[in-house]
Amino acid sequence: MGEKAFQDYWEKNRCWGCGGENEHGLHLKSRWAGDEAVSEFIPSPYHKAGPDNYLNGGIICTIVDCHSICTAIADAYREEGRALNSEPFIWYVTGSLKVDYYKPTPIDAPVSLRARVERREGRKSVVACGVYSGDVLCAKGEVLAVRVPPEKWYG
Repeated sequence: MGEKAFQDYWEKNRCWGCGGENEHGLHLKSRWAGDEAVSEFIPSPYHKAGPDNYLNGGIICTIVDCHSICTAIADAYREEGRALNSEPFIWYVTGSLKVDYYKPTPIDAPVSLRARVERREGRKSVVACGVYSGDVLCAKGEVLAVRVPPEKWYG
């Protein structure tokens, strides 16, 4: 994963899941691998669920949400044939998030995320994201990402 992560292009990103400027955050990093965006998350012991050996479901939701939103942003730049972070800036927010859990996600192994934009409808993109431990699909999320006009951004 040598290429620069999507999140590394965005200044002032204080998001708890993917913001590089949040010292307490998860610091998720997403990159293209063909038509999919991929990321790897290394859980820490304090990310556990009730049982010590599994990842908390809320952490899973957060990494699905952040990875999917960043995928939608990078996809929009790609669709417009522009470099990431070129002006006018593109930003998306979460319109909805659905996560289905298939198997407990072990906390003692890297978690891989694979996302792709399933469809685009005007300002909205639907992103599907799989959560894997090794080759095992542990959870799957679907995020409705909504493009925010620049004049609606918060400073």
